[in-house]
Amino acid sequence: QVHLVESGGGLVQAGGSLRLSCAASGSIFRINAMGWYRQGPGKQRELVATITTRGITNYADSAKGRFTISRDNAKSTVYLQMNSLKPEDTAVYYCNLRGVLAGTLNDFESWGQGTQVTVSS
Repeated sequence: QVHLVESGGGLVQAGGSLRLSCAASGSIFRINAMGWYRQGPGKQRELVATITTRGITNYADSAKGRFTISRDNAKSTVYLQMNSLKPEDTAVYYCNLRGVLAGTLNDFESWGQGTQVTVSS
């Protein structure tokens, strides 16, 4: 089994900053990519940012210039630094991992339980 533990969500005023963390553990042979998605009220889940083991990043247009994704491969942890937050960033943020399972060497995808980010105006 693979477990993703997220932390760092909370309530912040518009213009403020938050840093999300997500630590992976379990029967992982290889992590290919980790990332963050979010689901706002009444909306579908959407990509925020992803990062590969080699450090290649991909951002949603809404995140470019304000959010920075990074990872610590040794700790199997991904971070999302969010600056200049806006009320429209309010959502549940989910950590995502894509990799290869130990033992079976099957590809897998895992999701965290989500962490609430609320930005007040």
